[in-house]
Amino acid sequence: MTRIDPGAPDPGAPDPGAGPGAAPGPHGIGVGTASGAVGAFAEPVRRVSAGWIAAFATVWFGVWMAQLTPVQLLLPAQIDAELHPENWVDSVVAFGIISGIAALATIIAYPLTGAMSDRTTSRFGRRRPWIAIGALVFALSLVLLGFQTQIWAIGAAWVAASVGFCIMTAALTATISDQVPVGQRGFVSGWMSAPQAVGIIAGLLLVTELVAGQVAGYAVLALLLVLLAVPFLLRRDQPLLAADRARVTARGVLSSLWISPRRYPDFGWTLLSRVLVSVGNALGTSLLLYFLMFGLKDEHAEDDLIVLTLIYMVFVVLASLGLGRWSDRTGKRRVFVFVASGLQALAALLLALVPDLTVAMIAAGLLGAGYGCFLSVDQALATQVLPDAASRGKDLGIMNIASAVPQAIAPLIGAAAVVLTGSFVLVFVLSAAFAAAGAFAVARVRSVA
Repeated sequence: MTRIDPGAPDPGAPDPGAGPGAAPGPHGIGVGTASGAVGAFAEPVRRVSAGWIAAFATVWFGVWMAQLTPVQLLLPAQIDAELHPENWVDSVVAFGIISGIAALATIIAYPLTGAMSDRTTSRFGRRRPWIAIGALVFALSLVLLGFQTQIWAIGAAWVAASVGFCIMTAALTATISDQVPVGQRGFVSGWMSAPQAVGIIAGLLLVTELVAGQVAGYAVLALLLVLLAVPFLLRRDQPLLAADRARVTARGVLSSLWISPRRYPDFGWTLLSRVLVSVGNALGTSLLLYFLMFGLKDEHAEDDLIVLTLIYMVFVVLASLGLGRWSDRTGKRRVFVFVASGLQALAALLLALVPDLTVAMIAAGLLGAGYGCFLSVDQALATQVLPDAASRGKDLGIMNIASAVPQAIAPLIGAAAVVLTGSFVLVFVLSAAFAAAGAFAVARVRSVA
């Protein structure tokens, strides 16, 4: 596994390479650029330290554990337990509808909260207040979700949790553009994606082996989410001066949410690629428990889900960290995203054509390698095609929609495919098609190698 570079400079030390226009902020954030930008809008040129990366990885571990454990196990099991349907398809449809409603909330929450963090002039920085607010909303919603016994209430609590997730992660992803230089973004983005795989397996083991009951499962996830955010919240970030703050009007914020793909084609192609690949990945993973239970008639579905997730985790970690750093060293992004998409398409086709547990394990490895590479390198690519440094949070919030919404709508698409065909074959064929289309979309990006 690739390690964090212990030789990275102390972010609190003066930067000998910074030019005369440099304006280091707290923790060495916000240094001058060739264009003369200073302060919060400066393009960072100093490497972040191992301590910063460790805190960044820790908060993402908590986020992914709290978000993906419910998606993979707790939420579908909770819905199935409340419905007790005569036909298992009804449970899949209910899960899909709840996820689809959460997707609509995500579309609104991501760019709006990102835009608000762009304009925040708190002495604690632009991003930290929103990371804290998001963590609290997310955690409280999870606790409430554990007590719900009616489908509408389960749906409402999950929508609230999804909004908290958006608030928190919109600010977190913006810190990459704020504080991490381009030559380090692939590796640092790997530490955003690698904890995703670890978080899934840790969460599944936690709620199946160590914690008894639905209520306790959600509550422990909520507690860990808040605790694991603390180390990153203790690290200062560059405050925004009141003089640099854009005027806040409802019309201005709403109009800023539209980024013309004609004017910024590379942003548009990157956004489209992320949507397509993320839908493909979510189709391949979000209904996995149902696939084991009803597609393979697996009597040990929950245990085998953990095995598949563990395989997926190992390959996500190796690919996201190793290939993310390789991308930094070569300076190339698009070829890595193209290969990552191809691997995911191949994995989905294996699941569609050979519905077997052993084949599913091979597919889990391919899917993990592809998605791990995609998560780290595509995030680095996204930060290099942003239209405006002053709106990084909002623009990355829009880009984050392309990751979060597919996770929410894929169960709905998958449920429709299951209803139409009575099997999971079409689900995985669609997964492959979306992933392949994403590869061709990223090939149209021109400003990044």
